Amino acid sequence: MFADEPDLHHRLARSEDLYEQALVARTALLKRFGPSPKDVETFPDHDKPYTIWNFFPAAFNCPHEVRHIGTLADGGKWVCGLSRLEREPDCVIYSFGISGDSTFEAELLQNTEHCKIWGYDFSVKGFTDDIPQSERSRTNFHAYGLAGKDVPATQNSPAMYSLKTLMDMNGHEHIDLLKIDIEGWEFETLEELIKPYLLSGKPLPFAQLQLEIHVWDMAFEKFLKWWEMLEAAGLRPFWTEPNLVYVDYAKATPSLTEYSFINIKGDNVLTRPARPHRPPPRHPHGP
Repeated sequence: MFADEPDLHHRLARSEDLYEQALVARTALLKRFGPSPKDVETFPDHDKPYTIWNFFPAAFNCPHEVRHIGTLADGGKWVCGLSRLEREPDCVIYSFGISGDSTFEAELLQNTEHCKIWGYDFSVKGFTDDIPQSERSRTNFHAYGLAGKDVPATQNSPAMYSLKTLMDMNGHEHIDLLKIDIEGWEFETLEELIKPYLLSGKPLPFAQLQLEIHVWDMAFEKFLKWWEMLEAAGLRPFWTEPNLVYVDYAKATPSLTEYSFINIKGDNVLTRPARPHRPPPRHPHGP
């Protein structure tokens, strides 16, 4: 039994109240440095004490434990309520952007009994040796890319699929954890993914999202509109950290930042009461 079960609804409601206060603070900051979004710079000169990330704090509290999964360097992610997935019988995880580090996926498998991972990355041939052979049966890998719409493979480019198409191909109706690191294509991809759900009023099909955002030279006004779309769909950031490895390598502004979101709309593994854990029955003639 989870200790937070009696007040899970209260925790979520309280976090939403606090998030609404953060939105008021954002409006005030916009007025101070704008006053309109088109007047705000993404990374201003030193005479203006802010960056784009100050407008988008991770102001929502995950109602469960938060822990870092995977390497402490570039590649690890912050996850809400992994305990909710430990024994979840139909746990589904999607990971887009594997690159040369599978410590995140390996640790998820290590800490859960039934979770299966579907990984996608056209730049590599599969998961790395971070995932032991004993856990490989719970993984699936394809050299596809994630996009806003389906694009067939050609001689020079890999096949690209929307999240909906991939879920249909795999026979999935929900995703418990969705990780996306697709080098700047997250803006177009998530916009195309989210729009149908906003129009229909249906909740997004995933419980949480671990996302690396590559803002680079995007205008603040454009980013704000995109971010507000995430919020309208029910996504709330509960953790963030800049990619300081990129800052060190490129000697550049912190234009790459990790965000972790919880989906507060609909019924998912993080927002519904936990399934009670029933230990296996004892044998009548033995322990």
